[in-house]
Amino acid sequence: MDKRGQPQAQYRLDWVDVARGIGIIAVVVGHVWTRGPLRDAMYSFHMPLFFLLSGLLSRPHHVGAFTRRQLVSQMRPYAAFLILLIVADQIIERAKGHLPIFHQWPEDMVPILLGGFWLRGPFTIFWFVPCLMMARILFNWMLHRWPDPADARWGLILLPMLFIAYALGWWTEASPLGLLSVPMAFVLLWVGAIWPRVRWHNAMLLPLGLLALLGLSGGVPTLNMKVAHYGWPLLSIGAAVATLLLIFRLSALIAPFAGPVAAIGRASLAIMYLHVAVIHYLTPYIGKAALLALALLLPFLAFHLIRATPLRRIFL
Repeated sequence: MDKRGQPQAQYRLDWVDVARGIGIIAVVVGHVWTRGPLRDAMYSFHMPLFFLLSGLLSRPHHVGAFTRRQLVSQMRPYAAFLILLIVADQIIERAKGHLPIFHQWPEDMVPILLGGFWLRGPFTIFWFVPCLMMARILFNWMLHRWPDPADARWGLILLPMLFIAYALGWWTEASPLGLLSVPMAFVLLWVGAIWPRVRWHNAMLLPLGLLALLGLSGGVPTLNMKVAHYGWPLLSIGAAVATLLLIFRLSALIAPFAGPVAAIGRASLAIMYLHVAVIHYLTPYIGKAALLALALLLPFLAFHLIRATPLRRIFL
């Protein structure tokens, strides 16, 4: 129990939902404002947030069972949302007198199946879930071998992973199913897993704040994890981690008062899949502030509609 007499586990989940809410709002902002300092500030941390949170919540599981569960629970909604948006694009673009994005069949099955780098427009975010899933599968495999993330043996895998992450990003942008970003995602999962073992001191605020400000202000090149662009080696990703550790701290402090943000966090998967489509189809017609509101609201309502029907077994 915490000081307010509430179960600690519930309190922890509340702040995690708040952090997810902050993260998905940052993702949507970064896709509404596609250039300029606001976009760069969001891109400096928004996707790493979800990898750090996933690592923070990781526990070692049986490798085979965990892998099967991940493949089913993540790729089923991935396929469902992808098919939904492909059908919607066929209807919307033809109604506007335009060709849909995929209009050469069966040739277009190749980019659809490759995913990741080959999916653009309303499908651009579909790299993220397969990347996270594969990183989690690999991370769980290592966590099953070395359950303590503070074990020095983790260095044997983390340093090569960092090298591979930067080398792949310098070499190519082609990323089937977002797998190009798995090495850096793996490192971020470890950072998330090790963070609960670090005791918080208020003295951390100054160095973390300065490093976070460096990233948020554009003092270092920003990140684009989809194509494995990680800015300056270690410094850009370090600025992202600093920002996120401060966001996690803030989320824990405001969790009792941030119910709406937590609600957005609980709908983050649906918002992740659907918000880019809202932005893509409505951008020519409304201003950015209204676009931001609708890109959050419409997927949020869709999440609750899906959750209230048998469709939740497919989409959620």
